[in-house]
Amino acid sequence: MTAVDQQPTVTAPARSWTRRRGELGDHVARTVGALQARLFRDATQPEAVSALARLRRGMGRAPGFDFTLERYLQVPDHLLGRRPHDDAQPADTEQAVHDAVTLYALHQQSRRERMHVDGRGLGRSLADLVRLSGGPEGVRRRFAALGTASTYHESIYHLRSLITMLREHQIPLDYGLLADDLRTLLRPGGQARIQAVWGREFFRTRPATTADASTDTPEENLS
Repeated sequence: MTAVDQQPTVTAPARSWTRRRGELGDHVARTVGALQARLFRDATQPEAVSALARLRRGMGRAPGFDFTLERYLQVPDHLLGRRPHDDAQPADTEQAVHDAVTLYALHQQSRRERMHVDGRGLGRSLADLVRLSGGPEGVRRRFAALGTASTYHESIYHLRSLITMLREHQIPLDYGLLADDLRTLLRPGGQARIQAVWGREFFRTRPATTADASTDTPEENLS
């Protein structure tokens, strides 16, 4: 990868809705951010490039598949939460971190722009994708499929397709937020909750229209 530090080509919308990360999300954002920083240093770091490739190979595999990736996929003890009775099964937090970081590796592949950017939730990035894509209906269909997925694995399947499209259009994503979302998806009742969050974020992220501009009143003029 050529280390060229460029800003994403996406123009921030006039109106947006942002969310705050949780503690797990902050951990993932630091991990991904550190890897990304090493990828974009003036002198290319072969280990970082190699780690990105090995992380991509981890998509769809169980957490713990490669001991050499511990620095990128390990979850600190205080964030592990409830552990399954069967040690062969990953904790929800381990699965969420694994999937978020390996999806980042897919997103960053061959890109000369930073694909992890703080504050960009999935719905916001997909709204940008609809505006920039030559086939917006295809994006909407895939997003609708994600919004009606009934299992975690089905959600990950649709996410891979959407993130590939984000990569093609150089649209970044906050992978800390995504990790928080994936952990919620794994919990009872979490599927419907996060699907609703993504949908609201998608519809609230839109350019201001002429009508919006003409009806907005500056705060200082309100009484």
